[in-house]
Amino acid sequence: MQTKNTFSWIKKEIIRSISISLMIYIIAQTSISNAYPIFAQQGYENPREATGRIVCANYHLANKLADIEVPQAVLPDTVFEAVVRIPYDMQVKQVLANGKRGGLNVGAVLILPEGFDLAPPDRISPEMKENIGNMPFQSYHPNKKNILVIGPVSGQKYSEVSFPILSPDPATNKDVHFLKSPIYVGGNRGRGQIYPDGSKSNNTIYNATTAGVVSKIIRKEKGGLELLVSKGESIKLDQPLTSNPNVGGFGQGDA
Repeated sequence: MQTKNTFSWIKKEIIRSISISLMIYIIAQTSISNAYPIFAQQGYENPREATGRIVCANYHLANKLADIEVPQAVLPDTVFEAVVRIPYDMQVKQVLANGKRGGLNVGAVLILPEGFDLAPPDRISPEMKENIGNMPFQSYHPNKKNILVIGPVSGQKYSEVSFPILSPDPATNKDVHFLKSPIYVGGNRGRGQIYPDGSKSNNTIYNATTAGVVSKIIRKEKGGLELLVSKGESIKLDQPLTSNPNVGGFGQGDA
């Protein structure tokens, strides 16, 4: 009976050891994935929840700042700039999808009142075009022209983004009424931590899914996450196995 119990205990420890070894192997590899658009477009009809929370926060777990500057008032059928600022330390590097370190990208969503839209090119002045550059603006959804998105784009170049906006004309659109209306903005810098399917990116902390002893750590190549554990170390359930690589985050504001 004692021999049987001893064998059972050894078997459990081997399974735990193998489990930990496989887990470390997966983490130590570089994670390969393609660049992605703003995830909110894929899973949400409206990027702003009833609570006021912008859904991009579901994928970017750290809180950062985002700021917007617009004129206090605009006339009908007028083009103006909405300047969105996504500040961060330009010296920091993030973990890229291939496991290497590189610069941060940025993205933004701008939620305008109904009737406001992206200004057509022929209405944008040369001076405003110089401020805007070649930014690839797009509508959040074909039937939501008042919600605009950009990104991911280089944070080194576009930590400040100027959106060219055309105000509506009540003379041609009877559904438009000029009132004091809020404008909402959300801005992220750096890669997210969660994918739409709920899985983790390689830009987040990995915790132990079981207790046991690290029997082996296999690295296929340099790069990836920084491990906090070593071979032979005993670890507990939910113990962090890696440091937090995330240097970015998401923020929102209004005007």
